[in-house]
Amino acid sequence: MSDENAPTPRPSAPSPAALAKMAPRRPAGVPTPPAAAVTDDHSASAAFGRVDDDGRVYVTDGDSEREVGSYPGATAEEALQYFARKYDELYASATLLHQRLSAPEVSAKEIADGLSSLKEHIGEANVVGDLPALNALVEQVETSLANKREAESAARAEAKAAAAREREEIVAEAEQIAGQPHERIQWKQSTARMRELLDAWKAHQRSSARIDKDVENALWQRFSKARNGFDKGRRAHFAQLESSRGEARALKEELVTEAEALASSTDWGPTAGAFKRLMDRWRRAGRAGRAEDDALWERFRAAQDAFFTAKDAESAKEDEALRGNLEVKEGLLAEAQALLPISHLDRAKGALRSIQERWEAAGRVPRADLERVEKAMRKVEQAVRDAEEKQWKRSNPELNARAQSMVDQLEAKIAGLEKQRATAEEKGDSAKAASLAEQIASQQTWLDQARRSLNDSQG
Repeated sequence: MSDENAPTPRPSAPSPAALAKMAPRRPAGVPTPPAAAVTDDHSASAAFGRVDDDGRVYVTDGDSEREVGSYPGATAEEALQYFARKYDELYASATLLHQRLSAPEVSAKEIADGLSSLKEHIGEANVVGDLPALNALVEQVETSLANKREAESAARAEAKAAAAREREEIVAEAEQIAGQPHERIQWKQSTARMRELLDAWKAHQRSSARIDKDVENALWQRFSKARNGFDKGRRAHFAQLESSRGEARALKEELVTEAEALASSTDWGPTAGAFKRLMDRWRRAGRAGRAEDDALWERFRAAQDAFFTAKDAESAKEDEALRGNLEVKEGLLAEAQALLPISHLDRAKGALRSIQERWEAAGRVPRADLERVEKAMRKVEQAVRDAEEKQWKRSNPELNARAQSMVDQLEAKIAGLEKQRATAEEKGDSAKAASLAEQIASQQTWLDQARRSLNDSQG
């Protein structure tokens, strides 16, 4: 039986270069073994074959052997080397596949494609070598390939789960933003964040592991609902804001008109009150937009400043005219303060009445000094009232009677305790005598206080 890849018979043995050209074409998907993996010496594999007298080449396959081909015109050694080389190339390819299984960047599909092609080539090839070893190596590749497929499947499942969790986080944040009470939402920051979340969703679709379609659809529906709800709320908020700004603008224009009408008033007191009320209404009016608010406020403040500048100028004139009154009142204040401390209440009261009459007749003082002088005068008046009240308490018969009664009771109580102590001492009851002595000391303290109160009430 002739091998279909065997060279055409020739009269002399082929050279090594010719043998290289005679090697079978490598099937697609089978990696090319490194140069070091296939050498010119194939003696180890050739030991598994023999050549008979007719030039037919056989290979030992377990307990039997089979013919693999012939190499007419070559020596037995050359024929064995040729078929052994074919075996070594297949074994080297299987070895390389086995090594590539441990490379993370090589997928199980790539290995499977190479293994399928290699097994097909092994099935067709007539070679000389350790066929059980080659089959065992192929089985190892198959077993490792199954493990690699399981590992890749688990990795894909984990990547898919992680991608779903990451997508869920995007949706949950969008729902949290959309679920805020509208009056508490920071619309500018939240709108920017919603855009970032949409960009994150798109980037996640492009770069992360693909998740199940039904899971992705459910998450997208939630995400869309949150975004649509947020957009609807944002539009409603800004529509309401625009409406309220229009109302605020109209109200502030009215306030500016009123302020400008009051700016030239010389009715100082009532107009100052009117400006205060206008200011209160301005604060409650709301915002009309930054540019419009600023322009309206400038007009309002200009009218307000014009009035109060004129009012302050008029007040300054009045204060200057009241300087003489201030000098009079400061003199009266010195006269009143000289009454303190009060030693003769009736004379102090008479002098104070005279000072108060002259105080009223002196007229107004500059506003900057009004509180100072009035406060000082009230202090003198209060001192006179306090002295008057103290004198009344001293002359109050009812208070005196109560104080005298308390003194009498305590004196009687102490006298009784003294008698009891004397009796105890006569009987030699020192413990009782000591206890009574403590009670007498306590009652004496109260009696001293009561006598002081009585003396104070009697003057």
